[in-house]
Formats: sequence, structure tokens, C-alpha cells
Amino acid sequence: MGTAVEVTGVSKRFRLYRETLTSVKERVVRLGRVPFEDFWALRDVDLEIAQGETIGLIGHNGCGKSTLLNCIAGILEPTAGEIHVEGRLAALLELGSGFHPDLTGRENVFLNASLLGLPRSEVAKRFDEIVAFAELEQFIDNQVKHYSSGMYARLGFAVAVNMEPDVLLVDEVLSVGDESFQRRCLDRIRQFQREGRTIVLVSHASDLVRRICDRAAVLDEGRLVAVGPPGEAIRAFREHLLERDRRGEADRFLAGGESGAAADSPQAKRNLKIRIDEVRIEHPGSDERPYLLPGESLRITMGYEAVERIDDVVFGIAVYDLEGRLIFGSNTDLLGVPVNAAEGRAQVVFETDTVPLLDGTYLLTFGVHSHDEGIVYDWSEQQHHFEVMNPARSVGLVDMRVQAKVEARPLTPQTPPYRR
Repeated sequence: MGTAVEVTGVSKRFRLYRETLTSVKERVVRLGRVPFEDFWALRDVDLEIAQGETIGLIGHNGCGKSTLLNCIAGILEPTAGEIHVEGRLAALLELGSGFHPDLTGRENVFLNASLLGLPRSEVAKRFDEIVAFAELEQFIDNQVKHYSSGMYARLGFAVAVNMEPDVLLVDEVLSVGDESFQRRCLDRIRQFQREGRTIVLVSHASDLVRRICDRAAVLDEGRLVAVGPPGEAIRAFREHLLERDRRGEADRFLAGGESGAAADSPQAKRNLKIRIDEVRIEHPGSDERPYLLPGESLRITMGYEAVERIDDVVFGIAVYDLEGRLIFGSNTDLLGVPVNAAEGRAQVVFETDTVPLLDGTYLLTFGVHSHDEGIVYDWSEQQHHFEVMNPARSVGLVDMRVQAKVEARPLTPQTPPYRR
């Protein structure tokens, strides 16, 4: 198997202008020079994509995914490095790219296809198929400026995929349109995969990347930080997101002074007669890997120290996903665990035989409070986390451990006709 796309040492620089020259005097005084700053959207990216491979580019907004795709497409020229693409390339980078708003859908099909390198005679042969795929038979002779965003997407995708490219570049387009259109797009993508075509996909939908990609590449601040199977790459991406959030929290804390917490937050209300001083997260593979596999056991230990004996105390735990949704929450009261008193140094252990979660990073919140929650002794808000890495292609949130088999269906005896 050969190489379809080879990216070697690619960097891309943009100039950011902080001000503009608004008068002739300013232009004369500054000799026409406008102050700017260099912004490196890509830095020393090396990536090799095999023929017939589907690879996803993932990362936070502004990390360089679309810039890299534009460089591969030849729309942007790298500041440094080289890109080699083998075979015919088609790119669907944004809604209606290459469309002229004052032309009809029919005219734009020929215009867009010619920009993608397809001869007019070939477009004429495929025209009916393109329009049928886009489901725009009634509107094909209307100006595209009157099209909805979904109609733009359908027509643009229909033109791109009917080119039968060797390499297809797709930037977030699969996330637009209705469910029927998305299913047709995925069906065409899978057809391309069966035919051995190469696909480079930019998406924020981790489930989509897991389902259709052979590998995924993670970009962060213009640098390629991880390449591997979808599950491992998605885990690396979430680790970088978590690290960015932590850096942001630290910056906000330093900017706000030592108090840090808002006046109405749990941290601001704690009296610290009991202080959480340690958290340990353990699972069967703790010594070898930083993540759990779906279905593995989990042991979370919260160490604490009480400066004096406290008789009225409850220990709680909550699990959240990265979008802030509560996955699970409980405490020693709800679990029926008696806590006679907190005194000196001790620990509370929360255990589960199986974690029924699929891929994701899950944040932990711990609380120590009185039974009526009127007193908060200490609180740790999402400062610790555990990860679950799903090596399979199953998608969703929950590990259901489903099994499937195909078997003969027994004949159903016919119900005799009803008679009075």
C-alpha cells in the first residue's frame, strides 16, 4: 500500500494586524508599513496518510485542523515544508465553496465541478446523479443565494463525491443537514472506503471519528501531538483539553489574587475543620496505563484530616463528564454507610466492581459537609479525574455489553380464522 498524502515539516504563518492606517499622513509617516504580529497556525507538522486510509483530524477550535486541510488541498501555501498528494483530489471545506450566489444551482454544478478539475462533458453525464443525491430537482434552476444552508451542503457534497476522487478532504460538512442527508453522506463515505479511496476528515464529533476512521491525528496550538487508533487519539485530545482548562483555572486564580474562589462558591464557604488532603484513583491497569477499559473496577480513596472531633459529617462524591453533565452522585448517607465521627487523619473509600462507561474523561467532585448540608467542611470541585478508553468501535456513553448472534427463526403457527 502506497502513500496518498505526505506532509513533511509543514508550518504556516499568518500576519495579525492590530491597527490600520486610516489617513494619508499616517501612511507617509510610517512609509506604508502597518504593525503586525506573526501567528503560527501550524508548526513542523509531519503526517503520512496511506492510500485507502480514512484519518480524522481532531482538536480544539483554532488548533490548525482546517489550516492543515487547506494546505493539503492547495488552497493555502505552507510557509515552510512540503505536501505531496497522489491522485485526484476533491475538497469539501465549507458550505458552498466555489458557488456563485447569483448563478443557478445548475450553473454552479458545472462551475464547481470545473474548479475541482472535472471536464464539462463528464459533468453533463453525472449531472442527474448529482442533483438526485442533493434532492434539489425542484430548485436546481433557482439562484443559490436563495438556498438554505442545508441545500448548500447537499449540493456541494453531491458535486464533490461524484468526482470519484482518489483523495477526499471533508471539513465538518457531515455535521450539517438533516438526518437523511447525513445518512446518505455516511453511506457514500463507506462506499469510498470499500473502493479504497483516501479520506481526510475534520470533525468535532468523536463518535463519528471512532466509527469511520482508521486513525486519528490530534492537533494542539498548531502542533501534531498524537497520532494513533481513534480511541487512543480521542483520549489524548481530551487530556490536552483538560490540561488547557487547568492552565486557564490557574491563570484566573492568579489574576484574582489568593482568594481565587468566588464569594458564593462551595470553596469560599468551607470552614476547613475537616480538610481533604489526598485523592487516589486506582484500577486494574493503574501501573501500566493512565486509563480504564470499559467494565473494569474502580477504587477512589479520599484522604482527610480533621483538626478536631466532628460528629455531624457526611462524605460525598460526584462524577461529571467534560460537558458538565452529572453522571453519578452519592454520599455516605445515601449509601447507608454510618460515619460515627471524623477525627485525626483517615480516609473514605468509594469502590465499584465495574465502570459501565464508554470512552471519555470524567471529572470528580468531593464534598465533606454536615447532614443537613448547612456546614461545608471542605469541597474539591472537579480537581481530579479518571479516563475510560474504549478500544472497540461501539459508540455512546454506556457500556451495555451487548452480544449478537444470527439464528434460524422458528416458524410461527398460523392463527386459525376467527369464527362466530
